[in-house]
Amino acid sequence: MGWDWFMSALPYGEQWKDQRRLFQQHFHPSNVTVYEDTIVEYVHEFLSDILQTPQDFLAHVRRIPGGAAISLAYGIKVERYNDRFVKVAEHAVNAITAAGVPGAFLVDIFPILKYVPEFIPGAGFKQKAKEWRQDMLAFRNDSFAEAISRIELGNARPSFTSRAMEGINASNAEYHTKLVQDTAGMIYGAASHTTISAIYTFLIAMLHYPYVIKKAQSELDRVIGQSRLPDFGDMKRTPYIMAIVKEVLRWQPVTPQAIPHRLMEEDVYEGYVFPAGTIFVPNAWAMLHNEEDYPEPMVFRPERFLNSNGNINIEIRDPNGMAFGFGRRICAGIHIAEATLWLTIASVLSTFDISPRVDKDGKDILPKLFYQSSIVS
Repeated sequence: MGWDWFMSALPYGEQWKDQRRLFQQHFHPSNVTVYEDTIVEYVHEFLSDILQTPQDFLAHVRRIPGGAAISLAYGIKVERYNDRFVKVAEHAVNAITAAGVPGAFLVDIFPILKYVPEFIPGAGFKQKAKEWRQDMLAFRNDSFAEAISRIELGNARPSFTSRAMEGINASNAEYHTKLVQDTAGMIYGAASHTTISAIYTFLIAMLHYPYVIKKAQSELDRVIGQSRLPDFGDMKRTPYIMAIVKEVLRWQPVTPQAIPHRLMEEDVYEGYVFPAGTIFVPNAWAMLHNEEDYPEPMVFRPERFLNSNGNINIEIRDPNGMAFGFGRRICAGIHIAEATLWLTIASVLSTFDISPRVDKDGKDILPKLFYQSSIVS
């Protein structure tokens, strides 16, 4: 499908290290000015969209991380409905989340099948891969080309692409241009569907656990009041909202079957020998539902992360250490994802109530907790 440039698919080596280093240079946790204003812009527009057409909330949610990621990566302002860059990106990322599930296609288990001619029965995956490759190429190339065009015309919004292209060394321009293009594509690919999943989980959790809404709104009214919207300066002063963020990531993890890892050399664990090349699939779901760390794990309970004083309890295992991946391949944008979730949750609960539909007898109609299965749940 052609995703060999994507950071989570790259083998460990210079290209992977260069891509991760470039991302961290531009989106370091201490450099909040690079991303906070963009997140605020899209969250506030989301609130306006919800106010106008609350029945379309699922579609509105998709615009927060998708629009923010494209804006951060390319400096492209995403329109409210049917933005062409978002549509192209969603087609491509939908394909990789479907195809990336281990064992989704028989060729994953028997790689020799990649040599089977397309006309042989059972080789339909080849045609599917060709189609999905075109989606990938459109996603990787179109937004980047638009960003470069705007930079050359002098009317580009500041973005990762505009800043990274300024630092290109002429002696190695081709490699560095590709590096910038690949890293920019990774920003959307890694951030969009994962954050959308987490926001969906927050919304359905509020329907099933309405007491959380009241507790959160009480904290927001006490700390912020009702004359303004939350901003990032309020994050440390709203531990209950942060506890909701942590419980969202734990209760229904975005990647329950985490990104596979491959051993680069032989290893031994508790007497078991694993040869080089062994693939491990971390069971994030089991870790985040471990009853020793999280009693009654199927219950949505933000209070589990708070101490008796109502502050975040640092003795409780932080779900970030499992929800965002592991080792040196842990998500490089944890701080951006957490900031987006916090501001979305705080802003929604500051301005709206969330309640289920009711039937003809006035009884609540609660949606089922049913998730679609792929790499991103």
